[in-house]
Amino acid sequence: MKFLPFVLAGFAVLASTLAAAQPGPAATCAAKREAIGRDIEAAKAEGQPHRVRGLERALAEVRRNCSDAKLAAEHQQRVRSQERKVTQRERDLKEAQRKGDADKIARREDKLREAQAELQRVKDLP
Repeated sequence: MKFLPFVLAGFAVLASTLAAAQPGPAATCAAKREAIGRDIEAAKAEGQPHRVRGLERALAEVRRNCSDAKLAAEHQQRVRSQERKVTQRERDLKEAQRKGDADKIARREDKLREAQAELQRVKDLP
């Protein structure tokens, strides 16, 4: 039980590193390994041994499981998911327009703009 906070901290570092390193279509496994390697060097320079261990585990995981084809497929899945969200927001807006509720129309327009911006952000990921 004494080590539970350290274990949780390690997993938090690992999860945040992997989440931050979510690549786009041009990203490669080599780029992920390089980014994690830079983070390891920075953590060593800052004297953060727990973070170093977590990052080393993340690097080992990338070496074991990463493939450029898998990264591209994951990116396409994120794009498709966001496209479905935009389509849903468009349907919601049309329904509000059909009902004629000005407040609802304005809210739905805002949500649609947000979803479209997020779709563009996901498409533009490196």
